[in-house]
Amino acid sequence: MAVKRNARILRPEPLPIRFMVLVAGMCLVFGSLLARAAYIQVIEPDRLRMEGDLRSVRVAQERVQRGNITDRNGIELAISVPVHTVWADPKVVHDRNGFADPRRWQALAEVLNTSEEQLLRKVENPQRRFVYLERMVTPAVANYIHQLRIPGVGLKEESRRFYPTGEISAHIIGITNIDAEGIDGVEAIYNDLLTGTPGQRRYRKDGSGRMVEELEFTESELPQDLTLSIDQRIQTVAYRELTKAVRYHQATSGSVVVLDVETGEVLAMVNNPSYNPNNRAGVQPHQMRNRAIADSFEPGSTVKPLVVLGALQAGIVRADETVKTSPGWMRIGGRRVQDARNYGDLDLAGVLAHSSNVGTSRLALELELNDFLDLYGQAGFGNDTGINLLGESSGFMQHRTRWSDFEKATLSFGYGLSATTLQLAQMYAILGNGGVKRPLSIIKVDEPHPGRRVFSREYTQQTVQLMEAVIQEGTGSRARVPGYRVAGKTGTSRKAVAGGYGDEYIGLFAGLIPASRPRVAIVVMINEPAGDSYHGGTVAAPVFAKVAEEAMRVLNVAPDNLNGRELRVAGWGGRSND
Repeated sequence: MAVKRNARILRPEPLPIRFMVLVAGMCLVFGSLLARAAYIQVIEPDRLRMEGDLRSVRVAQERVQRGNITDRNGIELAISVPVHTVWADPKVVHDRNGFADPRRWQALAEVLNTSEEQLLRKVENPQRRFVYLERMVTPAVANYIHQLRIPGVGLKEESRRFYPTGEISAHIIGITNIDAEGIDGVEAIYNDLLTGTPGQRRYRKDGSGRMVEELEFTESELPQDLTLSIDQRIQTVAYRELTKAVRYHQATSGSVVVLDVETGEVLAMVNNPSYNPNNRAGVQPHQMRNRAIADSFEPGSTVKPLVVLGALQAGIVRADETVKTSPGWMRIGGRRVQDARNYGDLDLAGVLAHSSNVGTSRLALELELNDFLDLYGQAGFGNDTGINLLGESSGFMQHRTRWSDFEKATLSFGYGLSATTLQLAQMYAILGNGGVKRPLSIIKVDEPHPGRRVFSREYTQQTVQLMEAVIQEGTGSRARVPGYRVAGKTGTSRKAVAGGYGDEYIGLFAGLIPASRPRVAIVVMINEPAGDSYHGGTVAAPVFAKVAEEAMRVLNVAPDNLNGRELRVAGWGGRSND
C-alpha cells in the first residue's frame, strides 16, 4: 500500500511553443517548394524550358551557294566564290590572354589592311561575345590568319559574288549586298530563285559540346541557276563600240539595245558610263543607272516610219505616191514646220530618206486623231515593255481629247512625247515582226511569248522596205553593213529645258537587219555629243553598223545583198534595185 501512495501520476503536457513554430516553418517551406514546383512544371513550364534550350540547343545551317547567272550560251555572268569572314569573341580573347603576343595582332592588322589600334578597339570590351573583324577575305588570307592562332579569333565560311564580265553587263546583272542578297538588276528581281533555302539541323548538346539528341532536320532547297537572253558576244561588241563613240564625240552618256525580232528577247543592253560591280569603291549613283530603261527622251525622227505606216493603213497614200513638201516649210496654226531645204515632191521612201518634217506632218494631219494616237499606243509608247527590270520608265505620252494641228505635226516627227531606248527598240521589233507585238524578255525563252497583232502585216512590210532608202540614199548611209540590206531611221532631237529647248542634242539611229527578213532590231542613243557632229546619222549610225555586222556573224544569218544584188527571202518578199 505504501508503494501505491508514493507513485507519481504522469499527465500529458502541452507541446513547447518552439516545437510548434519549427513544425509550422517546415510545413511552410515544403509547401512553398511543392507549390513552386507545381507552378513551374504544370502552370508555366515554358520559361525554364526556354532557358534550358538556350544553354543546350543549337542550330547548324548547311550553307547554300547562290545560283549562277549565265548568258544564253552558258557564259558565266555572275558566280559565287568561297571566302571567309574573320570574327572574334572579345571575352575569350581576354580570358585566354589573347593580347600576350602583340606581334600576332600587328600581323593580323597588316593582312586586313587596317591599323592595329582599330583592330584592338573592336575587342577591348570583354562583355561582348561576337564582333566582325573583316568580311569576305580570300582563302589565302584566311589560311594566314588561321596560322596566327590568336585566341578568340575565328573564321567563318561564306561566299562572295563575282562578276566575270565586269562593267560590260553590270546594269543588267545588278549587284548583291555583303549578305549575298540582290539589291539591283536581275540579282534583285530574281533574288528568291537564286538564293534557295539553306538546310537546318537542330540538336541538343551536353556540357562538353557533344551532340546528345537531334531534335529537327530540314533539308535545303537548292537555288536555281538563271539563263538570260543576253548573248555576251553581241553584248561585248555593243559595249566596246558605244564606249568608243561616247569618248570620241565627248558625249555625256549613251545606250545600245539589241532585240531578237522573232522572240522579243534582249540580246544586248549596254550603257556608258558603267561601273565595275567587283569593285564599287568610288562608284557614283549615276554610273549605276540603267539608262536604256530609265532615261527617257524625245525620239525625234525615229518615229516617222510609224506615221508612214499609219497613212498606208488608213489608205491616205500609197507607197508609190508623192507628198508635196514645197517650199520646204509650212505654217500650222501660226507656227512654222520646216525641212533642212526644199525637197519638192517626195515619195514615201524620199520622205523617210530625207527625214522630211513637212512630209510627215502632212500625213499626220490627214489621219483621224484617234487613229493617229493609237499608232503610238500600239507601238508601246507610254507603257512598260514587260521586261520586268527595276527602274524601267514608261516614258510620257499625253492622253487627252483635244490636240491642235501643230501638236499633231510635232508629234509626227517625235516631239511632244518621250520614250526610252528599249521602248524605241520595241517599236522597231514590231515593225520587223510584221506588226506583231510581244512582251520583251531578259530571260531566255524556249518558246516565244504569244504575240498580238497591232499593225497590218502587208503595210508593215511596205514600211520596212521604204526605210531601206534611208540607208541607200538618205541620212543613214553610215549604217550600211556589207552583204546585208538594212532598214532604219536616223533621229536628232533637241533636249528640252525650262521654257523651251536648249543647245544640247541626242543622236539616234534605229534599224532592222537584214531588211529582207529582219532578225534583230538595234537602237543606238548618244546623249549630248559635243562639237558640230551631233546628228544621229553621224554619231549613232556607225555604232549600229559595227554592232549589226557582229550580230549577223554571231547569229549566223545569211547575207541578203551579195555584190550589191538584193536576195529575196521566202516569207517576206523584198523589192529589187535592179
